[in-house]
Amino acid sequence: SDLSSGINAEWPLRPGVENSGSVIAVRGSDGVVFGVEKIITSQLYEQGNNRRVQSVDDHIGGAVAGMLSDARAIVARAREEATDYRDVYQVPIPLKMLCERLGHYVHLYTVYGGLRPFGVSILLGSWDELNGAKLMEIDPSGSARGYYGCAVGKGKQNAKTEIEKLDMTKLTCRELIKEVAKIIYSVHDEVKDKHFELELSWIGKDTGGKHQIVPKDLYDEAVKYAEEALNDSDDEDNVM
Repeated sequence: SDLSSGINAEWPLRPGVENSGSVIAVRGSDGVVFGVEKIITSQLYEQGNNRRVQSVDDHIGGAVAGMLSDARAIVARAREEATDYRDVYQVPIPLKMLCERLGHYVHLYTVYGGLRPFGVSILLGSWDELNGAKLMEIDPSGSARGYYGCAVGKGKQNAKTEIEKLDMTKLTCRELIKEVAKIIYSVHDEVKDKHFELELSWIGKDTGGKHQIVPKDLYDEAVKYAEEALNDSDDEDNVM
């Protein structure tokens, strides 16, 4: 029933997605940039493990917030859908169609008593010469929506406020990489979550329409930009 579906779908939202590190994606003039605030809970953690930015197919990438084990299952399903579509039609699956299929699969887990809803939200993006940049989100209820900019996780409200300040249609991916890093640094709660690892990936004209991890030189430049902006903000607060 609709009532049981609503109750089931609520279960993962708070403990899964809303307590996850912030994940944002922004659609620019020539592609999509993903940023992840991956909370580090142990000093023994090896950097680069358990990535939350993932490739579904060469032409579709994404980032996940919530339970990592659930995220892996969702990404695996998305890859199956992409592969099956390519095998049948001999062309890459369009992002909107992938999200419709994946959203239907996720929704089924909210309507049966013997199943637990997925505690994850996933942001997916693509770019090609014909259609340009596309960005969509699938939430734990299975709803799929298109966005110019999107944020999920514990810092989503502040992140959305910062994203809304950007003139995204005029900014390139290279410019947005810096802005995304700046937003992740600005919403990070140093009191509750002392350490975090920033993950950045992009897909667009500069990558030939393929989802890739942001190159080290651009990554380092973005981190420097974000740290300087954060320090400037702290200095202004101290003066006031």
